[in-house]
Amino acid sequence: MDALNSLLDGFGTALTPLNLLWAALGVLLGTAIGVLPGIGPAMAVALLLPVTYGLDPIGAFIMFAGIYYGAMFGGSTTSILLNTPGESAAVVAAMEGNPMAKAGRGAQALAAAAIGHFAGGMAGTILLVALAPTVAELAVDIGAPDYFAIMVLAFIAVTSVLGSSRIRGLASLLIGLTLGLVGLDQMTGQQRLTFGSLQLADGIDVVIVAVGLFAIGEALWVAAHLRRRPGEAIPVGRPWLGRGDVQRTWKSWLRGPFIGFPFGAIPAGGAEIPTFLSYVTEKRLSKHKDEWGKGAIEGVAGPESAASASAAGTLVSMLTLGLPTTAVAAVMLAAFQQYGIQPGPLLFEREPELVWGLIASLFVGMVLLLALNLPLAPVWAKLLRIPRPYLYAGILFFAAVGAYAVGGEVVDLVILLIIGLIGFGMRRYGLPVLPAVIGVILGPNAEQQLRRALQISDGSVSGLVDTPFAVTVYAVIVVLLAWPLLKRFVRRPGTS
Repeated sequence: MDALNSLLDGFGTALTPLNLLWAALGVLLGTAIGVLPGIGPAMAVALLLPVTYGLDPIGAFIMFAGIYYGAMFGGSTTSILLNTPGESAAVVAAMEGNPMAKAGRGAQALAAAAIGHFAGGMAGTILLVALAPTVAELAVDIGAPDYFAIMVLAFIAVTSVLGSSRIRGLASLLIGLTLGLVGLDQMTGQQRLTFGSLQLADGIDVVIVAVGLFAIGEALWVAAHLRRRPGEAIPVGRPWLGRGDVQRTWKSWLRGPFIGFPFGAIPAGGAEIPTFLSYVTEKRLSKHKDEWGKGAIEGVAGPESAASASAAGTLVSMLTLGLPTTAVAAVMLAAFQQYGIQPGPLLFEREPELVWGLIASLFVGMVLLLALNLPLAPVWAKLLRIPRPYLYAGILFFAAVGAYAVGGEVVDLVILLIIGLIGFGMRRYGLPVLPAVIGVILGPNAEQQLRRALQISDGSVSGLVDTPFAVTVYAVIVVLLAWPLLKRFVRRPGTS
């Protein structure tokens, strides 16, 4: 009841005209920046951090929250329409959203994503209000063996359901893990796969990998096929979801938050893992399995809902523990320190107006985001009417600008082209792109957690399974790996 009263006070703060203006500005900026390949919400907040020096702290954080949610939706827009994720959390949206767009259902995919973001954000923020202390307490108790088990589950899940075979999914994952090894060893400082280049010592940024594999690889693949047959304009389709679409997606919208929120609250990769797991879950539960890979709308609705809910989950650890679980949360933590505010268990007592005003602004931002992007869905979808040569030339330009903006180094453009050629080769030989991206994102973290767990257990492998949580996760992994064999064994008596 105290939380509800505090939330009502927060709405009193968030609904002032000036703070509403900051929320609307944040949503607009976030969506616009998220649409640009390679420029995600973390970079947007970092770039705007100096601009907010003269702002009231409440207004600044309300705008930051709008940028965060807006950029997540903007990233899914380019994933769906152009197969070019604006940020890593939007990678999964391309798997089913882009085939939908190519089939003339881009507007429906965007509408499903917008409503998914709204549903996931609302549910995640409600869970933030109700469960923040409990989730924060659970997050403290999770150790290195648990984190490693979660990441292994993500690796197995994504290689099991994508591509024409598990072998190709595993090959793609190994490519990503290899790219993730480039740079300095996080524990010893030794250079790995840098070939003596100082520019590679910091590793390859995941944005460059995602943009290279998706945007550059897709552009080269399309260019290779355009030489054989001219590209045709893709129809935009109806701008709203039909009754059949709603019947297929409403359960996905509701399942997403229960996957996304818990993972957002623990330092296990931000929104990437829950979006992958949501995709896997929706594919397993779908009654339209023949449509997957060709444009299943559930594959857009579920992961986007999970991504939005995970954004609310990241605020749990940041506000209650001062523990940033994503790049955006880390930048927002720096913003708190800029104002002389230290997030932690006492933040709710010392700065209640700021905290509850920020949480209330999340509800306001969700409504603004839905009101802004649902009408714009057919407008965004008209991007597909641009002739293919001009469209993909624009994609290459913005991809190069986004990659250069990451570090300001010319070598990043060379790496982008090399990874783009790898992406082209993967398409040529039927390797799914997504396992490679998850390998780059989670590979270094998985290695670090593995080494920490082994250090704690003095090198004993039993240290990886010494918690009930880790044992449970490994049991799920065994079921995933053995399910095809078990399914065949169970069906055999019935067929004889």
